[in-house]
Amino acid sequence: MFYPLSLFNRNRRAPAVREQAGASPFFRLQREMNRLFDETFSDFGLPAAFGGAFSGDGAPNIDVRETDTTYEIAAELPGVAEDDIDVELAENVITLRGEKRFERDHEDAKGGFHVMERSYGSFARSIPLPFDVDHEAIEAVFRDGVLRLTVPKPAEIIDKTKKILVRRA
Repeated sequence: MFYPLSLFNRNRRAPAVREQAGASPFFRLQREMNRLFDETFSDFGLPAAFGGAFSGDGAPNIDVRETDTTYEIAAELPGVAEDDIDVELAENVITLRGEKRFERDHEDAKGGFHVMERSYGSFARSIPLPFDVDHEAIEAVFRDGVLRLTVPKPAEIIDKTKKILVRRA
């Protein structure tokens, strides 16, 4: 049986091909080469189709937004249970730690995987903040796989920031 080699232009949305019990050693070599290329190039900022909600190093993707009075951080944590998330503040650095656990019911089911692209394991992400943070004022809400942190700015930073009116000449 012939299996075309397509190392560089693979479509992950294509239907999975079932590996036969006596599959060719070349097919197994192709699958291992594909896995090697995926792991190698995952650190180059490829789109979400290649990396999903977690970056190449296993850290969750985040958005950090600044308003007049707060910093708002949103971290994508799909498939992570609320009990498996830790948020720490040390020396004005917020660190998100957690673990996405493998679903054990898959191990009991008969049959094997055709495709396995979801990642599992521990992760950590640190976000430095440009001011002293009151740890008691930080709010954290976890809903629908997204952790949202609201970090209020200290009053002295808010007072120092003034808008300048720009007039047309």
